[in-house]
Amino acid sequence: MAASAQAALELIGVPFDGFGRAGHQRGAAGVLRSLGLERAFSNRATYVDDGLRLPRGDPDRDPHSGLMNERALLAMVSAVGDRVSKALAAQHFPIVYGADCSVLLGAVPALRDVCGKCGLVFVDGHEDTTPLDVSPDGEAANMELGLLLGITGRLAPAALRERLPALDPTVTAVIGPRDDQLRRQYNVASLADAGVYLRRADTVTADPSGAARGAVDYVQQNASGWWLHLDLDVLAQSAFPAGAVPGTRDEQGGLDWEQLTDLTIAALDIGGCAGFSLVIYDPDLDPDRNHGRRIVQFLSALAGGIP
Repeated sequence: MAASAQAALELIGVPFDGFGRAGHQRGAAGVLRSLGLERAFSNRATYVDDGLRLPRGDPDRDPHSGLMNERALLAMVSAVGDRVSKALAAQHFPIVYGADCSVLLGAVPALRDVCGKCGLVFVDGHEDTTPLDVSPDGEAANMELGLLLGITGRLAPAALRERLPALDPTVTAVIGPRDDQLRRQYNVASLADAGVYLRRADTVTADPSGAARGAVDYVQQNASGWWLHLDLDVLAQSAFPAGAVPGTRDEQGGLDWEQLTDLTIAALDIGGCAGFSLVIYDPDLDPDRNHGRRIVQFLSALAGGIP
């Protein structure tokens, strides 16, 4: 069930860092609000939900599941799922911001519970399907799409497994990955081989709007509502260095801000979108806040097209 035309927006800030660090992505939601996030949607009725209270982060891996920062992760997933469920029940349009891709482990099952069969348009520089048993660090944002699709998760804690799977390939579209080398390193197959709609970064940069329209058309064939997710690491690191992940090298290629804006507007213009998430901003890598302001500018450009 998609939000109704010009639904009130509900801004859900998530103070969570997947690596269990103080600051970093945990501070993203607060910094974006301080930079004028709400004003980006000034022409819309807006509710702000910044009441998530999460445990202190822990960079260690759980000895049973292998997940990093498991206690805070599970609390975050539960809280995001609850907030998204309440927003959808009120016929609001939820916008989840801050944190990382693991917010989808709360948001997508919440949408599934409302509309029966939900879809996902996933805009990301990675496919995010690394299984726990080969993950080098146990960071959930490297595997959340695999968990949502049910292609990994055997080692996941019961509190996650009971929500999953929440997607299947017929309602899943992935736009912008450029992680072939990383997947080869861990012997992880591409989602394209599983029947997922997938357009790699080089194809997307040539026609961002076309890739978006193709993705939404594909998802809407079988879904009664869909979620739009943007991981800002789909941008070239030269365009957005404030999303760098510890211990990783810059992957060549990626979108620029204009291409990402065209892609997102084209996706929203089709209609049917029920919720939106934007993740991977590290204000500790942005001391002058220029990249945070660029995010707010980007969101302002989208505001009129949100259902």
